[in-house]
Amino acid sequence: MSQSLLLDGKVAVITGGAGLNGLGFATARMLAAQGARIALLDLEQANPAAAAAELGPQHIGLVANVTDKAACDAAAAEIVKRLGRIDVLVNNAGITQPRKTLDITSADYDAVLDVSLRGTLFMSQAVIPTMQAQKSGSIVCISSVSAQRGGGILGGPHYSAAKAGVLGLAKAMAREFGADNIRVNCITPGLIATDINKGKIPEDKRAAILDGIPLGRIGEPSDVGGCIVFLASDLSKYCTGITLDVNGGMLIHG
Repeated sequence: MSQSLLLDGKVAVITGGAGLNGLGFATARMLAAQGARIALLDLEQANPAAAAAELGPQHIGLVANVTDKAACDAAAAEIVKRLGRIDVLVNNAGITQPRKTLDITSADYDAVLDVSLRGTLFMSQAVIPTMQAQKSGSIVCISSVSAQRGGGILGGPHYSAAKAGVLGLAKAMAREFGADNIRVNCITPGLIATDINKGKIPEDKRAAILDGIPLGRIGEPSDVGGCIVFLASDLSKYCTGITLDVNGGMLIHG
């Protein structure tokens, strides 16, 4: 008898998932390969329906701005209506800005904190009642190594703060919803080659960065996607409130 897939019959929601070279879409591919049906959420200009069609006809793409609570709730309701359940949420949507502390404006702060932190809260709130009714669920929040090491790569201090906020929020939710068999975990990627940072690393800085990574390379989206598959599936069924470092050894801490 053939081995059953890790996510057979499961439905996975990925925010910010429509960019074909991004973490979200790479993750969608890997979750789908394990049997999950995928709902990609993204902004209208990212065309989530077209991205979902790339994955196959059983997947859906919905327009939703994660900073808008009503949009998150509507998207969750539509997913349950069309796919029947929600088993996995990947809070992937985020934006970054290379600012120094004294240059961060109110608008910069609002933009970065809203998408990463408010979006993670609103989308989690939107799916948790369904997961509670099912008595199962896995929420994976994408933070960043910059939250742990205090920035210093590409994003400004407000990005580090937003991603550190995601860590605290996820741990608190893990504590609150464990009794409902809902697991909430974080991934802290290091430098990953995606469109968000394409062409942003000058060659001289690149060499110095690689010197600080024991595995000697910048990460690929699938490096993160594989770890999300692990946290989404029952392979990690006794893991909640954890922070999984995916950084090639850039930050090794006790």
